[in-house]
Amino acid sequence: MTKLNTPLCDDVISGLRIGDIVYLSGTLVTGRDDVYSRVVDRGMKCPVDLTGGVMFHAGPIVRGQRELISVGPTSSIRMEKWAADFIAKTGIKMMIGKGGMGGKTAGACSAHGALHCVYPGGCAVLGAGQVEKIENGYWLELGMCECLWVMQVREFGPLIVSIDTQGNNLFAENTAYYASRRDAGIAPIIESLKRGLL
Repeated sequence: MTKLNTPLCDDVISGLRIGDIVYLSGTLVTGRDDVYSRVVDRGMKCPVDLTGGVMFHAGPIVRGQRELISVGPTSSIRMEKWAADFIAKTGIKMMIGKGGMGGKTAGACSAHGALHCVYPGGCAVLGAGQVEKIENGYWLELGMCECLWVMQVREFGPLIVSIDTQGNNLFAENTAYYASRRDAGIAPIIESLKRGLL
């Protein structure tokens, strides 16, 4: 288990590998499709300096503009089409979400020394409990779930490294590994069916 503080430094995160578990303290910014599209497709300058920063793919529920009710992860693969350019443009060092991301993101993580981590799905109330306060909100016209919320967190996690700074991709490797074992795994079942034992 590794405890990280923002802003993230290359010499700290470069030693992390897929499967490692980390907890994050410091500044966490939420954002997803609309934020990525604005920065990448429309060339808008992100109102938050993300250099060395962390983006949580989440649609939080916020009462007023300061009271966080819940914050759970959105499926990160939704950001795949923008993530590589987003990393290059913003200098972000970690993205967090639910599930894995693809080859373009893995390549960008390798090229720019960034990470993707997974936060457990179904833990939105736990996540809110790990947020100390909401500092600000930007692009509020996008709506509560789509805008940028800047939060202070303490030991936010557990986060599982799914893409490391070498471009290794936990989800891709697991998919390949289990696919390679599929035929051997089902062979005894097929043989039992043929012999009428099942």
